[in-house]
Amino acid sequence: MLTLFDYLPSQNGWKVRQLLHHLGRPYRTEIVSIFEGAGRSKEYLAINPTGTVPAIRLDDGRTLAESNAILAWLADGTPWLPSDPFERAKVQQWLHFEQERVESVIGSLRYWTLTGKLATRPPEFVAMKRKAALRTLGILESELATRAFLANDRYSIADISVFAYASRAEEAGISLESYPHFRAWIKRVEAQPGFLAEMHPYSEDPHTTRELP
Repeated sequence: MLTLFDYLPSQNGWKVRQLLHHLGRPYRTEIVSIFEGAGRSKEYLAINPTGTVPAIRLDDGRTLAESNAILAWLADGTPWLPSDPFERAKVQQWLHFEQERVESVIGSLRYWTLTGKLATRPPEFVAMKRKAALRTLGILESELATRAFLANDRYSIADISVFAYASRAEEAGISLESYPHFRAWIKRVEAQPGFLAEMHPYSEDPHTTRELP
């Protein structure tokens, strides 16, 4: 059985949980207590050299890290990743967009806000992140004004990936009032059969006030 190395408040972990839920694929979970340094252990670094979550381990011992790479591998041969080469590339386009323009800006702001670290970050750095987050939402609003889903006008792992952090922008102190097409897309994703609505707050972990090792 597949093993998922996870940290429940992580929306990167949620991405993989969501696809596994869609697939109905059984798996076992090993929680990595990242704020207590478990991600830096020799054993876990052998699974994922960056020490982050999520990662997966297959029955044969092979491991794979990085949430979007895991999504692409799990979705291969399923409706959540097209078989046509160009359509697959369009999905990859949005997976790259998510890492560069969603997780790294909205995800960071959300993490700092929800764990009480925002005030410890340089104000100019926070302002830069906020400006980038608004640009990201503007791009998504413009794109989603033309179609129902991000890639090829059908629900795919591109939507799962971008949804994970972009949909939580208000938790980063960013209003979504000016983005009606984006908000409509959020509702379409949430309406998908098998949508995994359960989210885990950072408050579940008393160690989140610490900086990550």
